Amino acid sequence: MTGARSYLFVPADAPRKLARALESGADALILDLEDSVTAERKPAARAMLREVLTEHRSRRAGPELWVRINPLDGGLALDGEAGLRDLAAVMPGAPRGIMLPKARDRAEVVRLGHHLDAFEAAFGLETGSTRIFSVATETPAAVLSLGSYAGGPLPRLRAMTWGAEDLSAALGAVSNRDAAGGLDPLYLTVRHLCLLAAVAAGADPVDTLHADYRDEAGLTAAARAAAHAGFRAKIAIHPDQVGPINAAFTPDAAAIAAARRIVDAFAAAPGAGTVGLDGRMLDRPHLVQAEALLARAGSANQKSGD
Repeated sequence: MTGARSYLFVPADAPRKLARALESGADALILDLEDSVTAERKPAARAMLREVLTEHRSRRAGPELWVRINPLDGGLALDGEAGLRDLAAVMPGAPRGIMLPKARDRAEVVRLGHHLDAFEAAFGLETGSTRIFSVATETPAAVLSLGSYAGGPLPRLRAMTWGAEDLSAALGAVSNRDAAGGLDPLYLTVRHLCLLAAVAAGADPVDTLHADYRDEAGLTAAARAAAHAGFRAKIAIHPDQVGPINAAFTPDAAAIAAARRIVDAFAAAPGAGTVGLDGRMLDRPHLVQAEALLARAGSANQKSGD
């Protein structure tokens, strides 16, 4: 997959923040109707968001516009139809995709897909054009169900991410950090499981947010580590985080040159299972990695030129 590198959260009822976010350089914006909007503000936020999506529907440049809806089964202080009300309000504006919070398992992604089938038909949208981004680890049951995402094709599923805040609250934990300030091993395990589940499902694994938006050095280190591990993107919560994230998930010139040499070496030996390069013996997995890196580099360059 070669999707976005950065997903920037923006409250759906904050037009000034949205205006800044549109100029931030983020590959995608997640216009939030869930946690950042209070229950009493949700009806107004839906109306505002519908206008925003409609206004930007025909534009050919700029970030993708995604919407985080409320959970399909409601939640604290919400009626059980909150998620469907969100979809009814925003789907006429043809968002690029829907972020599904509190996703329990593969079946809930399929369920959302059925709702999207109906809304696309009702509003004259191309069938299957609305993608899904699953927030896949916010409850203990969801973590234990991560393997279900590998149960067969999920054509709408574009991305999956993990998080430590909601999960630690669900567990009743005092903190998700250890004594040294790093993530507790439990949450590191959840991170790794989400990465595996996303790749197994054919979706982009997206690393969670770095909460301190003033800590550029920490963000840069975290984003580079995520890219090294195999994540394709990272969530941002402030426009200032976008640049470091995009840089971390854009292969540099040295990496691109090395990947091209590997591809060229295999091209010069058609049918060979292994090739030698600079004293190293390379096999097919090295070729696959090199081709994937070049694809990401091409996608990043295209987005930077948008």
